[in-house]
Amino acid sequence: MGNLIMATPARLILETGEIFHGQSPTELHEMHYGEVVFNTGMVGYVESLTDPSYAGQIIVFTYPLIGNYGVAPESDWESKKIHVKGVIMSELAPFYSSHSAHRSLSEWLQQQNIPHLIDVDTRAVTKRLREQGVIPGVIAPAANKPDHFEPFEKIDWVKEVSIKEPRTYGTGEKVIIVVDCGIKENIIRSLLEYPVKLKRVPYDYDFTNEAFDGVFISNGPGDPVHCQKTISILKKAMNLKKPTFGICLGTQLMALAVGAKTYKLPFGHRSHNQPCLQIGTDHCYLTSQNHSYAVDENTLPSDWKVAFRNLNDQSVEGIEHKELPFFAVQFHPEAAPGPMDTMWLFNKFYDLVSQK
Repeated sequence: MGNLIMATPARLILETGEIFHGQSPTELHEMHYGEVVFNTGMVGYVESLTDPSYAGQIIVFTYPLIGNYGVAPESDWESKKIHVKGVIMSELAPFYSSHSAHRSLSEWLQQQNIPHLIDVDTRAVTKRLREQGVIPGVIAPAANKPDHFEPFEKIDWVKEVSIKEPRTYGTGEKVIIVVDCGIKENIIRSLLEYPVKLKRVPYDYDFTNEAFDGVFISNGPGDPVHCQKTISILKKAMNLKKPTFGICLGTQLMALAVGAKTYKLPFGHRSHNQPCLQIGTDHCYLTSQNHSYAVDENTLPSDWKVAFRNLNDQSVEGIEHKELPFFAVQFHPEAAPGPMDTMWLFNKFYDLVSQK
């Protein structure tokens, strides 16, 4: 199923001056700005595009064929909409085949007004990003040239994607505060596998005077240092010494809350096969990842330790308090997409919560 793709010339222009030519399946009338990043996953484009952690970014899919299994129903998405500013592909499948698909990727991108280029040399783009690091860029009509690039790093993207009012899920006796910095829906689904009640709150919601048994801090987009309100609330919450679990941005926010520092990775980790070693064991897990920032282990307080390490670049992939029930991982144990090797971390969190 699907439709043949009619295209017009367009370009991806990087702030560093490189121009990559391609075709736009829809006619472009304006320029679309974003931070250009790459993802090496072979599958999972629906989950990636609806992941709020990609807010503000133009995603380059390195796998040469995208869209061949179409788009699943909204119930399988990671949020209610596509968050990327644009999509760059080598080949966009004109037809799709899947029993669960409701539409083609091309139709979906057009319905959500997401600019996208095909017939782009994505290998060349990726090699440039690997050399330079992520770069601001613009998807532009063939005749247009930008006179500026938007300052991605200066924008508070968490404020853009977090919910505005609290929501509750589940009916369990144990209450978990879920700090929404741009949470993926499969994290909610994973937490609800246990007999708990979740109170999902905005990034700047002070819950510390309420009754709760544990705290979860979600993934999200952008530079964690912008989240000063969240960090301030976390400091108060951690003084209560209740079980606290963070994923992705949640790891960085926990680190900042205890006085550590974060830094920006050259081109980030965005794939489904990142190898992570659990420190103190010989267990290496394949993990799904999507992040630009990491924790500087040299700035961790003496009562914290590195719990996981990335075997590709040795960066910190998890931290844990040596005595208190605080831990966090930079990768995504909820998968969606990616391997499910580390789903046991949710069970670890529930065990800590249920003991309180």
